Amino acid sequence: MSSTRFKRKLRKLPNKTLRSGGSVSKPRKKFTIKRGNDSSNTTVVMGSDNVFADLGFKPGEAANLKIRADLLLDLRRHIQKNKWTQAQAAEFFGETQPRISNLLKGEISRFSVDKLIVMLARAGITVQVETKKRAA
Repeated sequence: MSSTRFKRKLRKLPNKTLRSGGSVSKPRKKFTIKRGNDSSNTTVVMGSDNVFADLGFKPGEAANLKIRADLLLDLRRHIQKNKWTQAQAAEFFGETQPRISNLLKGEISRFSVDKLIVMLARAGITVQVETKKRAA
């Protein structure tokens, strides 16, 4: 019996990590954590406000992923606040139960910004878009 769960080819994460994604940003803070009497230290680098940019995604893709993640989390909170089962949420949003399962598991790649906004609107949640220029 073969599984058809993953029909889409999943995208690999970029090889580089902790890259700013080409954006102009403040230098990251670095500090070292010392562990008691142990001689091994751990260096910690503070990330930006976008984890996807920190993971090395290009700026446009990182912004899109962050927006989708934020919208998806708002939908998840709404479903949990109402204490809906996946079937109840699917009926409310006019979706299938497996799609709601994907949403609750955080499978960002399966949802577009448009689809998430439509679902939020159906839930009575207003989406506001704000743009601002980055400091040079």
